[in-house]
Amino acid sequence: MNIKLTDFEAVIFDMDGVLIDSEPLWKVAMEDAFKSVGCSLTRKDFQKTVGLRLDEVIRYWYEHTGWENATPKQVEESIVHRMIELLKVNGNPLVGVVETLEYLKLSGKKIGLATSSYEVLIDTVLETLNIRHYFDFTHSAENEAYGKPHPAVYLTVAEKLNIPPTKCLVIEDSLNGIISGKAARMKVVCIPEKSHSPEPKLMVADYHFEDMLLFLTEIKA
Repeated sequence: MNIKLTDFEAVIFDMDGVLIDSEPLWKVAMEDAFKSVGCSLTRKDFQKTVGLRLDEVIRYWYEHTGWENATPKQVEESIVHRMIELLKVNGNPLVGVVETLEYLKLSGKKIGLATSSYEVLIDTVLETLNIRHYFDFTHSAENEAYGKPHPAVYLTVAEKLNIPPTKCLVIEDSLNGIISGKAARMKVVCIPEKSHSPEPKLMVADYHFEDMLLFLTEIKA
């Protein structure tokens, strides 16, 4: 199925694994934090919680494994602090991201950001990549009652952009994100994050590309 950019008035991006290669950094930060409280989770374990809000990730693992000597909130703060450090040192845009943002801006499309990451991490990523000026509105699911796969974060961005959800195109990398976008009645592009195990369920997305440059080539056609 071909994408016609003229069918959409806004493009809403997920952040982690879509704009920046941050999923491996999340796994490093979480592995370090959980190890510090005696919880021997590995990076492979964290694939189970990709796309969830950080507090939901921590709640999941606290219920399934448990630990002592630190509250879930302290573990959460430790992970966020480590992520800020890692992003500042290792932050690079994924292939095609800047070119795509530039093309969408020149095409007159509204550009939004809807992520499970916290506001402080949105700020870190946008400043590190120097791409804040492309976005008309950015929003974190930390400000919603429910994170992805609930559609709230996408619906809020569409409302703030003043664009009907059916006129919004979402770009995602995870199953939880795809479900969130589709539940918001938006069309969803899947560009799978390369460090994830192959996930056949990603086929529920409306469009599929190996990277952002291939997506850009398609919408320019």
